[in-house]
Amino acid sequence: MSKYIIAPSIVSADYLRLRENIETLEASGAGWIHVDVMDGHFVPNITMGPFLVQAYKRASKLPLDVHLMIEQPERYLEAFAKAGATNLIVHVETCPHLYGTLQQIKALNCQAGVTLNPGTPVSLIEQVLPLADLVLVMSVNPGFFKPGIPARHGGKGSAGAQETG
Repeated sequence: MSKYIIAPSIVSADYLRLRENIETLEASGAGWIHVDVMDGHFVPNITMGPFLVQAYKRASKLPLDVHLMIEQPERYLEAFAKAGATNLIVHVETCPHLYGTLQQIKALNCQAGVTLNPGTPVSLIEQVLPLADLVLVMSVNPGFFKPGIPARHGGKGSAGAQETG
């Protein structure tokens, strides 16, 4: 298995050509489809909910990497898991009981992830790292779409990379 998984975000898809966009991702070697869920509270934008995650699951065989940029994500974990999420990723800033939230995700048979925003100290997640299956390191503040990987990170393109094991 590769050390890196390419996980392009579906948020920039053309929803009138969704199946075609997903087929393009699959053919180009994407390992996961990253789903950015925004609620208009934790971040200023509003995107999608479990209904669209369910549609993505029907349209693709790729795992769904669901990034919850929402307040009180624990209220919605079960709905996203039932919709077909493979990974559920939360923000330390929205989870006062982060360890319990990650346990809840694992109990739903999903991979548990935690996010580091550009200004979030690693020390805020150190205690939960043994429970986390993945860490999403943001290169921009949540809710603000910026195509490409910033040059200071040494990459090019519009897909993010998640490091594994």
